[in-house]
Amino acid sequence: MNSNYQDLKQECYEANMQLDALNLVIYTFGNVSAVDRKRKVFAIKPSGVPYADLKPEDIVIVDFDNEIIEGAMRPSSDTKTHAFLYKNWPEIGGIAHTHATYSVAWAQSQMDIPVFGTTHADHLTADIPCAPPMADELISGNYEHNTGIQILDCFEKKGLSYEEVQMVLLGNHGPFTWGPSAAKAVYNSKVLEEVARMAFLTLQINPNAPRLKDSLIKKHYERKHGKDAYYGQ
Repeated sequence: MNSNYQDLKQECYEANMQLDALNLVIYTFGNVSAVDRKRKVFAIKPSGVPYADLKPEDIVIVDFDNEIIEGAMRPSSDTKTHAFLYKNWPEIGGIAHTHATYSVAWAQSQMDIPVFGTTHADHLTADIPCAPPMADELISGNYEHNTGIQILDCFEKKGLSYEEVQMVLLGNHGPFTWGPSAAKAVYNSKVLEEVARMAFLTLQINPNAPRLKDSLIKKHYERKHGKDAYYGQ
């Protein structure tokens, strides 16, 4: 692959293929991007290409103004959402979007996912937020760009930090996740899907299941995060 962005394309390609390997996508659904902050560009999956056919050289390089810098194919239809988030949240290194079943089911229910157990608390202390469905005037406007606005508005209204809560559900749509790298964004997509599945099953068993108590949320989160973390190597 003869490209000025070979490493960035390879990172993006591998992250997209991991979405498929983790059963988070079917057909051409979903996408991952990886950013190069120094060059102010990001790599993203081309639109409508099945994962079985995707090659590293197919990955498209786009700048933060949605201009194609390198690539023969059209970038993902969600490119403007990725660009908006990269411009507004400077610590993000990768973004993932899927239509994974349980994550989408919660998005369609228009409900936050409560912290029911320690698996959720291992990753974040907040409920996973669900942004309200997009307003009509935003839907009829620059839709994908406005999806980014929808996400930022949700975090501002709920008082959430994008560095601490690296995932969101969009009402009636589906999940977006992010992280310091494209691989971490994919990891967060899988965590979100599993937590969504566990929460769904919890409510099937006990519709009145209580939220995990604060002391356990704090304990499990701090075992893995922060200056006093002791979980792992």
